[in-house]
Formats: sequence, structure tokens, C-alpha cells
Amino acid sequence: MSSKDLRVACVVPTYNDVLCLTRLLDSLAVQDAEFDLLIVDSSSSDGTTELAKARSPHVVVISSEEFNHGATRQKMVDAYPNYDIYIFLTQDVYLEDKKILNKIKDAFTDPEVAAVCGRQLPHYDANLLAQHARLFNYPDKTQMISKNDISYLGIKAAFISNSFSAYRRCALKHVSGFPEHVILSEDMYVAAKLILADYKLVYLADATCRHSHNYTLIEEFGRYFDIGVFHARESWIQKEFGGVRGEGVKYMMSELKFLGVNNFHLWPFAILRNALKFLAFKLGEYEAYLPISIKRKIGMHKRYWNGPFAKEGPSQCS
Repeated sequence: MSSKDLRVACVVPTYNDVLCLTRLLDSLAVQDAEFDLLIVDSSSSDGTTELAKARSPHVVVISSEEFNHGATRQKMVDAYPNYDIYIFLTQDVYLEDKKILNKIKDAFTDPEVAAVCGRQLPHYDANLLAQHARLFNYPDKTQMISKNDISYLGIKAAFISNSFSAYRRCALKHVSGFPEHVILSEDMYVAAKLILADYKLVYLADATCRHSHNYTLIEEFGRYFDIGVFHARESWIQKEFGGVRGEGVKYMMSELKFLGVNNFHLWPFAILRNALKFLAFKLGEYEAYLPISIKRKIGMHKRYWNGPFAKEGPSQCS
């Protein structure tokens, strides 16, 4: 099947950010590619729901308590099954030019390609640490990844972002879709499953969006605690792909180099930030020993700890 024949849906989960959603929808409106826009809104109260309904005939409204990173995305795939490719975008991104979606579609002309991840550039108001995070994780070189690459890429072989990525429906179905039980990183979970099922992933450097976060120390701590929880419960990923600790050292050294001597005054803060991220990750790995009340306080995704999977132990998936 040529890329022209692929039926494409852009899926956007939304919640209370009408300005960012407007910017994203405007960037989608000028795209050369044909696609349908599917929006799932978590009962926004700032006009986001109304904007979504004004810009798309395909809007699903759920309660904010119902939202789950994996289950909500799979809900949209199941509710709208007549597409070959689903491109998932978070509301705080926007596309860099009008040819982006066609570039994503073209990457799927290889039938072995199951997922495509675009490149993220920092927002123009990103601070230096947020800029480095995008440049470190999203290089300027396109790469096709298969199971054979695990030996040298390690856990980076399963890297993909839920903010701007696309999936082939039949491949997604083959690995049972997005998980509903994970706190976050449903994208890495699916990517790992796809790689182990002998599909290929593509990192497409010339399909760019703008996306970054100026996280506070507290926000970063909560995020990395949740990542630790994910890896503790999905230990099969590190077993199959290798651990994440070496990546942390590479990241910190790269960050200090990026800051350079001109920003030497930021080095102590950067070192502290990375130390707290490591501590949060380790704490998340041992979350089984913490009461849910504590996990709800320190984690970023607090609603997860009110849900049905909060008390579950590590997954036995492999």
C-alpha cells in the first residue's frame, strides 16, 4: 500500500489548555496530508471542550478521573477502527511545517515499520535545561530500529514519545494495543513490545514539532518517581533491553557540556537536579514499600493512585 492510500487519524487527548490546543490545531489545519482529527477531552472547564467540538466532528468527552495514558489512547483506537495509521499528539505540541504528516505517512511505506517517532525541538521559551533535554533525546539523524539494534542501543531502542508518534493499527493490535495498567510510558511499553515482535521503529528527524517543559524541581522529582514506578512494575523491559542508569550519567555529562563554561553558575543546579531525578527514580523502583498516601503526594500522576491498578505489583509481561 502506498502512503497515499493510508487512512490516517490524528488523535489528541486534551484537558484545560485552550491556548495550546488552538496553536496545535492551527498547525494541523495547514497540513498537506489528508487525515481525520479525533479529540478525547477529559471534561475541560476552560473552553477546551468547546474549541474541540468547533474544530472537529469527532470529539469524545470523558471524566477527568477516567483518563489513563494508555487506556484513553486505546479507547480512541477502538472507537474509530477504520484507520491504518494513528498519529498521537499531546495538546502542548505544534508541527513545524505543512509537510510533517506526509513525512510520517511516507515512513510507513515499509510494511515492517510499526511505529514512527518525530523529532521534538524545544519551545522558544524553553530554559537551557529544557533545551538540552530535547537536543539530547531527539538528535538530527533519522534512524530505523529493529531487534538487532538492542545490543548497542540498549533501552534507547524502545524510546518513543507519546507527544508525537504514530502507530500502524495492525501492528498495534498484534501486541494487544496500549496498556491500561501503567502509570505512564505507555509509549515505551508498546515500542518494546513491537521491537520484540520483530517490527521496526523509525525515528524521523525531519518530521519536527515544538515541545518542551520548564519543569520545577518538584515536578521533575514527581515525574521521575513515576518513571521508577513504571520500570519497577514492568521489569521485563530492562531485562530485555538493559538498564537505564548508564543513560543518566551520559545525560548529565552532556548537559554540563551543553551549559559550558559560560553558564558555569548553573552547574551546581544541574548536578542537584540530576541527583534528585536519580533519587526519585530509585524511590519509584521501591514504591512497593511505600503507602499509597505517600505515592500520591510525591508522584506527578496523582490520580493513578486512586485507580484500580494502584496496588498491583510488578507486571509479569515479557
